[in-house]
This record gives sequence, C-alpha cells and structure tokens, in this order.
Amino acid sequence: MVYGQESVFAIAIALPVWLLVAYLIGQLARWLLRGRVRLPTSTTTVIAVLGVSGGLLIGGLIRGAASQPWDVVVILTAVGLTMVLLALAAAVAARLQPPRPVEAIEELIRRGESDRLEFKSSARWNLHTKQRDERIELVIAKAVCGFLNAAGGTLLIGVNDDGELVGLANDFTVVKSPDPDRYELWLRDFLATTLGQTAAVQVVIDFTPVTVAGADTFVCRVICPTSPRPVYLRPGKGGAQPELWVRIGNSTRQLKVDEAVDYVMHRWPLGVGRTLSAQLRAAARGTGATE
Repeated sequence: MVYGQESVFAIAIALPVWLLVAYLIGQLARWLLRGRVRLPTSTTTVIAVLGVSGGLLIGGLIRGAASQPWDVVVILTAVGLTMVLLALAAAVAARLQPPRPVEAIEELIRRGESDRLEFKSSARWNLHTKQRDERIELVIAKAVCGFLNAAGGTLLIGVNDDGELVGLANDFTVVKSPDPDRYELWLRDFLATTLGQTAAVQVVIDFTPVTVAGADTFVCRVICPTSPRPVYLRPGKGGAQPELWVRIGNSTRQLKVDEAVDYVMHRWPLGVGRTLSAQLRAAARGTGATE
C-alpha cells in the first residue's frame, strides 16, 4: 500500500514538472526560430512534449546506459527535435489553411477609412506641386509601419480621402517603367530601406485595373499583416533615430519614447526564457558598471 502511494505521489509530482520542462523547451525552440513559427502556446507545448520524449529516446541511444534526463546531449537533442517538429507543424498548418478571400477594391472603398483601412492619393507624386515629393513617400512608410505594429490593415494607393479613384498615372511618371511590376519593385525596395527587409517581405502587394477620366490606370493595394515583432521606421540616411508608428483608430501616430517602450512590452511580451535572459543581461551590465 505504501509502495502504491509512493508511486501515485511520484506521478503527481512528475506530470507538472514534465509539462513545465516541455513548455520551457517549446518556448526556447520558438525563440531560436525567431518568429518563423506562429502556433498557439498550447500547440507548442504538446509538440514540445513529443520533442522531449523523442530527445530522451535518441539521447539514450546515443549515450547508452550513462544517459540522464539532464544530460547536455539529451537536452540539446530534445530542443533540436522540438524545433524541427515546430517548423514542420507550422509549414503543414500554413499549407492546410484556406486562402483568405481578397475583398474587391470597390467594396473596400465603399466601407471607407477605418482602423484597418486607409486611402492615399499617391505614394510619390505631390498633386499640388506637380512633382515627386519624398515627404509623401515617407507617409506611405508610416502607414505601413502603423498597420504592422497594430492589428494589421490595408492601404489603398490611388484613392483620395473622399474615396474617389485617382489612380497611379502620376506615380508611374516617376518610375523607370510605367507599369505595376516596376512600381511594386520600387515600393518593396523603399519599404526595405525605411522599415527593414523583414518588414518589407511581410506585406502583400497587388494591383486592380481601374478607369479614371476615361483613361486606364491602376489602384495599388498593400495588405499589411500584424507583425510578430516591432517594426521601426528609419526616416533618413543621416543617422536619424528609429521611430515607432502605430495605427490608432483611423490615424497613424508616432509614439514617444516612453509610450513606445510601454507599447512594445504589452504588444510583444517576452516569453519566460527571453525575460530571464534579459534580466541576466541587465544584471551583468549592472555588475560591470559597478566594478
């Protein structure tokens, strides 16, 4: 009877410890994959349980009778196997997920601007000065940055604030070749320069043919998902400080330094492992400063 009680107690203690270890290894694997895996924490933990179990088996085969659960080889094998399983699960989930239907431009315009939708007459051409304007280009980068740092959204270029079609005829005059392919190439290069390459590849860009004043032209749609990490705007090449822009309501606003810090901490909270790592680095810096 005593032996049975001891077994029950051992199992009762081992199960939560096992789940905690699996959770920590799962979070470590997600951190090592640097945001490439977007799966719920519960799914990550279940996959980590399989990864830890497989790591123990493989580690046992490698180390033989001398293997222990806390052996470095066993732990590294468990982490590596968990990373592989997470990547495979994320890839399968992405393939099985049905493509989201793209809403028609006319329907978007009918709905009007909101926290998830913004209109811009152009991305390069100043309609008042009748020439290219870098300030207007920067406004486009701010809008994309704001959507990425919030809940995502869609930017329509070639539609004015009143929801009237303007088209891209003016913008096409300041690209090497007046066609959507060249325009998209410029836009992606510009976003990569101002927001970073990682942010630039997140957006989806497409074009819809429209007719404005009897002439055929296009409207450019920039679909911005919510970013898994903060996106900062670098407004110039002269060493200007990065800026954090966020979509708030139907406007895009720059956050002050203290506001940006609070927003980042709440919007992208650190996992257990990353929080501990940040605290250790801060403690190390503090120790070095006092010596």
